[in-house]
Amino acid sequence: MAEDNLTLEEFSPDQMLASEMPVDYDEKTATDLAPVFDVPVNISAVLGRANMSVAQLLQLGQGSVLELDRKVGEAIDIYVNNRLVARGEVVVVDDRLGVTMTEIIKDGDTAA
Repeated sequence: MAEDNLTLEEFSPDQMLASEMPVDYDEKTATDLAPVFDVPVNISAVLGRANMSVAQLLQLGQGSVLELDRKVGEAIDIYVNNRLVARGEVVVVDDRLGVTMTEIIKDGDTAA
């Protein structure tokens, strides 16, 4: 059985890449996504970040204050599977912390 290997010369330079093909979002509905409804995702709400050495980390104990790179009231980052998808605010719901999304991040808009 002969293998059919494609070389770069076999593609025309004006051929559209899959990533450049137009997508008609108007025809999509929630039922089109039904096959992925049960796929688990990891969601993280990042309040802020801090850099420290291992020695500084080992000195932390109960009651230690860790200074983060965010200011009070500044939006937090919301990640889905380690990809920034939104920004939001921390809220309290029935004595629990929650996050309300205030901004959805589109592709190419991820500069923080």
